[in-house]
Amino acid sequence: MVSPPPGAAAAVAAVAAARAWLRVGPAPRPLMGSQGGLGPPGNGGPGEGESREERKLQEGRVARGKRRKGKGKGKAGAGQGGRGSGAEGKPGPLKAKEAAGLGAEAGARAGPGEAEEGGGSVEEGERRIVRGDKGSAGAGKEAKGRDDGKKEDWRVRTGRREEARPARAQGRGGQAWGRLAGTGAAMAAAAEEEEEEEAAAAAREPAGRPAAGPALWRLPEELLLLICSYLDMQALGRLAQVCRWLRRFTSCDLLWRRIARASLNSGFTRLGTDLMASVPVKERVRVSQNWKLGRCREGILLKWRCSQMPWMQLEGDSLYISQANFILAYQFRPDGASLNRRPLGVFAGHDEDVCHFVLANSHIISAGGDGKIGIHKIHSTFTVKYSAHEQEVNCVDCKGGIIVSGSRDRTAKVWPLASGRLGQCLHTIQTEDRVWSIAISPLLSSFVTGTACCGHFSPLRIWDLNSGQLMTHLGSDFPPGAGVLDVMYESPSTLLSCGYDTYVRYWDLRASVRKCVMEWEEPHDSTLYCLQTDGNHLLATGSSYYGVVRLWDRRQRACLHAFPLTSTPLSSPVYCLRFTTKHLYAALSYNLHILDFHNP
Repeated sequence: MVSPPPGAAAAVAAVAAARAWLRVGPAPRPLMGSQGGLGPPGNGGPGEGESREERKLQEGRVARGKRRKGKGKGKAGAGQGGRGSGAEGKPGPLKAKEAAGLGAEAGARAGPGEAEEGGGSVEEGERRIVRGDKGSAGAGKEAKGRDDGKKEDWRVRTGRREEARPARAQGRGGQAWGRLAGTGAAMAAAAEEEEEEEAAAAAREPAGRPAAGPALWRLPEELLLLICSYLDMQALGRLAQVCRWLRRFTSCDLLWRRIARASLNSGFTRLGTDLMASVPVKERVRVSQNWKLGRCREGILLKWRCSQMPWMQLEGDSLYISQANFILAYQFRPDGASLNRRPLGVFAGHDEDVCHFVLANSHIISAGGDGKIGIHKIHSTFTVKYSAHEQEVNCVDCKGGIIVSGSRDRTAKVWPLASGRLGQCLHTIQTEDRVWSIAISPLLSSFVTGTACCGHFSPLRIWDLNSGQLMTHLGSDFPPGAGVLDVMYESPSTLLSCGYDTYVRYWDLRASVRKCVMEWEEPHDSTLYCLQTDGNHLLATGSSYYGVVRLWDRRQRACLHAFPLTSTPLSSPVYCLRFTTKHLYAALSYNLHILDFHNP
């Protein structure tokens, strides 16, 4: 039971007492004597007995009013207050009043439910008073006869009406209290629910701008963004610890974009293109610090029973890797640090090992040791292969519906990707050297070949894609045998190359074609088999000994970090490298390794 509030209990008791008093009405007429008139006062006559009965009824009304004001009527006290001295025919008004007071106090402690029970006991006591008076005035009633019988009937009827009125009043008072208590409980519950909803909303919604503090925080957000854009990473991190609003404000991508463009592998190219727009910039800056400091966790994704020369490509949440004469497609798990063991697809068609392959226009274009080029549709079973060169095809590239290939037979060829013209050679180019690497320009106007540097003084030459004519060659001071094993366009006018001469070179065609703009030397004079860049500041290379992966900051000359990945007694080159903003994948002779920079 809900306990009533103090003010509400007093108000309900007062209302119930007033209503009961109004329903009782004026006092009944005085009882008539045996002569039909008012009985004179005396000590034993009928008149005196009738006046006593009248006083008894009036005192009973007063006692009931007091009990209602106290909002309770105790059982024991009310019963004693209703009893008088039956032997003498006197009700004992003092005892009745004291009992009424005790009943009121007990009722206030007991509550509304017990007060109704107490009210019933008081009415029982009043009936006993009437019976006691009738017994004490027995002699007078015997003398009066029928008149006394009529008076008794009137008295009984009056008593019944008196009993019914307090009961109705108490019932209505109980209903009123019930309504008030129910309303109070409902209001309390509603208030609690409202407080909970406000707390939940405050937890969900970002904190508002602080009301107090420096006037700087009351500036428009555009001005604050401009001011905070001059802060470095450490200052923004400390500012985010001041309050919730500043933490939300300092998480804005606009504030971190400048810092991200200066960070390693943050998803921004040198021209400012965002390659990872779905990932918050602040999170990418955090991970880029792990690349800078070399914090990572090493693991192995795949193993092979025999030595391989694997090549791989990434596309979305899938990894494509060559094993012998097959190309297998695996799906990454959500964390990006593990693979589903069962491959999504297996692409076959070559009679010998797959040397190289690329992904373009939902196709896999592969180059095999059997001198053939294979074309596979990724989402269907369509596969076509055709003879392309007399010896093994070492490299292949495809852009804009054009395929270029290079071989040990000292030729480079141009092919169309259109389904109706597959296998029709557009141009055959004599390179005078074995071709190890090849790449098409982003403008689709030319392509570059990396050769063995045995029959020609420059291993890097650029050819016109439409005519097949030589456009230019890069560099002039290469030693003999400084073959280029990997080459890639970073932009239409910039290239990166690496190979047997242990150097990574950066070429800018706008500056000079005779000398590279920047170069980085492998510290241990190891052949560099492959390279990969983020398009901005990070450069990764794979060495020929002990599976060493090196990270370079292109703004510095020295190597940033080195990770030896060979897990067997036999030394293995790193044949292929690929990375995202969170992970680096390296393919060796027996294993596919991963470096996890997101959860080091």
